[in-house]
Amino acid sequence: MTNEENFTLHNTRKTDLETASKIELIKNLIFGENIQAYESEFELLKKDIISKKKQLEELIEAVRTDLRMAINDVSTDVNIRITELEDKIEDRFESLEKEQLDAQSLGDLLIELGKKVKNS
Repeated sequence: MTNEENFTLHNTRKTDLETASKIELIKNLIFGENIQAYESEFELLKKDIISKKKQLEELIEAVRTDLRMAINDVSTDVNIRITELEDKIEDRFESLEKEQLDAQSLGDLLIELGKKVKNS
């Protein structure tokens, strides 16, 4: 870039800054207090939104913790119930095996009784 191009670019930037500064000055003269009031209100709203966001994030984390605890409780309860059910099923099978064994013994006794009746 030549010195002339550099000088032109610098002057263009300077002119742009001066124009922006003049526009800002005119804007302040026309709207002055209103803009400051709006900026103040926007700043308050921004702080309020940030505060609400933080509260929501804390609430979400609390709910997440509660859900994890509830899931763990349900999981524990389900495991207990499954264990109880397994124990009941095992007891029932043992009971059925005993009943079947008793039926076998009864059958044997009846056969033996039948043989005795036949032989007498």
